Amino acid sequence: MFRTALRNVLAHKGRLLMTMLAVLLGTAFVAGTLIFSDSIGQSVKDSVSDSYSRISAQVTDTAVSADTDSGAGQNTGARSPLTESTVRRIAALPGTRSARGTVTGFAGLSDPHGNLIGSRGNTQGANWVPYANGQDPEYPMAQGAGPTSAGMIAIDRRTASDNDFKVGDTVRAAVNGPVLEMTVTGIFTTDDPQVKAGGSLVLFDTATAQRLYLEPGQYDSIQVVATPGTSQNELRGEILPIVPHSGNITVKTGARLDADIAARARSDMSGMRNVLLAFAGIALFVGVFLIANTFTMLIAQRTRELALLRAIGASRRQITNSVLLEALLVGVSASVAGLVTGIGIGAALQGLMGSMGSHVSTSTLVVSPTTVLVTLLTGTMVTALATLLPALRASRVAPVAAMRSIDIPATHKSLVVRNGIGVALAGVGLALVLWGAVRGGSAGNLLVAGGAVSTLVGVFALTPALSRPAIALAGPLCTWLFGISGTLARQNAVRNPRRTAATASALTVGITLISVLTVLGASVTHAIDKQVTQNMRADYAVSALLSLPVAPTLLPAIARIPGVAAYSALDDQRLRTGGKDLPVTGVDAKSFDQLIVPNMVSGSTMALRRGQILVDQDHVVNDNWTVGTTVPVTYPDGSSGRLTVGGVYQNSEVLGSVLMSRSVLSPHTTAPFYSTVLVKGVNGAAAPLQQALKDSTGDNPLINVRTKQQMRDHFSSQINLLLDAMYALLAMAVIIATLGVVNTLAMAVLERKREIGTLRAVGLPRSAVRRMVRLEAVLIASFGAALGIAIGSFLAWAGVRLLSSAMTGLTTVFPYAQLAAYIAGAALVGLLAALWPARRAAKLNVLDSIRTD
Repeated sequence: MFRTALRNVLAHKGRLLMTMLAVLLGTAFVAGTLIFSDSIGQSVKDSVSDSYSRISAQVTDTAVSADTDSGAGQNTGARSPLTESTVRRIAALPGTRSARGTVTGFAGLSDPHGNLIGSRGNTQGANWVPYANGQDPEYPMAQGAGPTSAGMIAIDRRTASDNDFKVGDTVRAAVNGPVLEMTVTGIFTTDDPQVKAGGSLVLFDTATAQRLYLEPGQYDSIQVVATPGTSQNELRGEILPIVPHSGNITVKTGARLDADIAARARSDMSGMRNVLLAFAGIALFVGVFLIANTFTMLIAQRTRELALLRAIGASRRQITNSVLLEALLVGVSASVAGLVTGIGIGAALQGLMGSMGSHVSTSTLVVSPTTVLVTLLTGTMVTALATLLPALRASRVAPVAAMRSIDIPATHKSLVVRNGIGVALAGVGLALVLWGAVRGGSAGNLLVAGGAVSTLVGVFALTPALSRPAIALAGPLCTWLFGISGTLARQNAVRNPRRTAATASALTVGITLISVLTVLGASVTHAIDKQVTQNMRADYAVSALLSLPVAPTLLPAIARIPGVAAYSALDDQRLRTGGKDLPVTGVDAKSFDQLIVPNMVSGSTMALRRGQILVDQDHVVNDNWTVGTTVPVTYPDGSSGRLTVGGVYQNSEVLGSVLMSRSVLSPHTTAPFYSTVLVKGVNGAAAPLQQALKDSTGDNPLINVRTKQQMRDHFSSQINLLLDAMYALLAMAVIIATLGVVNTLAMAVLERKREIGTLRAVGLPRSAVRRMVRLEAVLIASFGAALGIAIGSFLAWAGVRLLSSAMTGLTTVFPYAQLAAYIAGAALVGLLAALWPARRAAKLNVLDSIRTD
């Protein structure tokens, strides 16, 4: 039986080619993902392994460090207990060789064309700390010297090379205030991990860095080097008693810092790896339909052969094992090829990162034993599982079938059982989805997820029953447009509903997911667009990139612009109430009604002028706040107070959850955090006013000035970017589904060789044969796409219902033109997939085909 299985694989290698290709693509996706994530993780680990080699211990103020890492600490007056006196006390310890205070934060640097360098937020600033010899060992100067006063800056060598910066050049830099014109005094080398990963680093003198990021005399961390003979843990023990006792102060050894960065890199990569593996799983799931369909057709074509084996004594188990062995041979071969292809994909992804500006080392390509094992097992097991039912069906071929036609129609009983299971699963799934959509919350999410799986499985089971009436609807149109070719194509498509269902279902999976994403994306975009339109009267929004705040110094410049009717900075702060954070937005109460229009449920916006707050409906539901409720709060500066609710408005992603007057908020904050400045023009939106607003920022590369339409486009572009990435990942599933159409039609042509020969003998021209095969593919692909759009639209509706509690105004929006385009695209895919099988069918020799056994 082993020799028989091997002979069958070799004899049908052409017919198994598409199956092997599907397994190859799926396993290559898995292998490429694992190799890419492992390689990048190793590259990051290598890049940080020496980052703290010169540091024995580091004292860090985590509160300030977290702010500056996110860009939120710029010019906010953040205070750190790590001062110059702390540095001197640590430097005086017996185990200390040297101690240096550091200040870090985001610094926006313009390239020669005025564009922001490091648009992903990886341009950092730090302080240059010269020792007695005038050099900073952390940042050795390759050219020039370090900055020693305000107006001077040093740039890392890679950034200088990429942007053609030279010593003596004047560059433009911004933290979040006015643009700084700085002179390049030096170009340095560094092994900073962010620079190695493609970021940039600029150095200020210590006093300038402190003024930009903290307060004079303060540091966000202190780096300590131990004396010879003092271990890192011993030094840490000496430091702990003398550092300020605060929950935000940490003391870590250099080894621990290296380990933390490596762990963070692994964590960052795990999310992307899981997403990629999920889409690889979808691709393999689609491949299951192709594999099962291929082996089902092969078994149908080998009915006499299998019956003869049974007649000469082969047992059912031997027949089953023989077919499974064929599948294993195919799966192993395809998985090995997939692993090799996956290595190439991993290397290509590393190269792609380099072309996108990342400088993570691409010299390390990690192919771990785990990757090899997972890839081979995945491909082999998926192939074997997909072949299990065809193998069992093969074992049930009776010996007497050797004397009958090779076609064994499905029994009425098996179809009834399949349809019964499909109706039950689809009914339960639909009920669960509806229940979850109505219930909402985390329980609703689980119900919808479970219902979606049950619905899909049920519909897949019912697809043979659904295919007949669905394709029959297109029958008159096909006959009218294409004559006899259209009639024959429709009859061929419904002749074997199981085969049609398996071929269409592969495409249904991909189109279902694409439809869900499309409807959800359109619904969210419409909701945000509606909120911007309804809640904003302002003509322009001035904001900084990368979630940085707008500097308070820009407000007077905006106020002086002719044509500005009203403006207000939105000050985002966090208060405390009831033991939890309360995000609030401070606004100018006097100009509020000219700029913002909340949909009031109760109360009035005039309450802001009385020092009261406006809250959204979430606080009514979750906290039982109503107009007149008094809320005890703790302000950012530590003072306490009581605020009265003066109005309730509908939830809005644009407005936030609590609005209050800046005149009440500002005296109790340590520093403002202006996320946006809203501006209303005397004559509405006008190009000269927009240009004047840009000019008022000093042409700051960090600042955007957007119209209302540009705000809407900005939100839409973010959603579309995410959708495009999802579509690209789902393309693999669609490609595999297309291979399924090609494989099914190619094998169907061989199966119907005598029939095609007879049609040719009675006068059907070659062009009509080609048209018949192409139309059959178009019908199957269109049916699969239509089914996927129907399921996807229903699941997207349920998803919108679940999200509606978190996003006000979210309603289901069906982009009918786009959904219709998917059906047209699927028809085109079917047409292209049928080109080779149709050409092959038309070239069949009439006499050879008629005498085929």
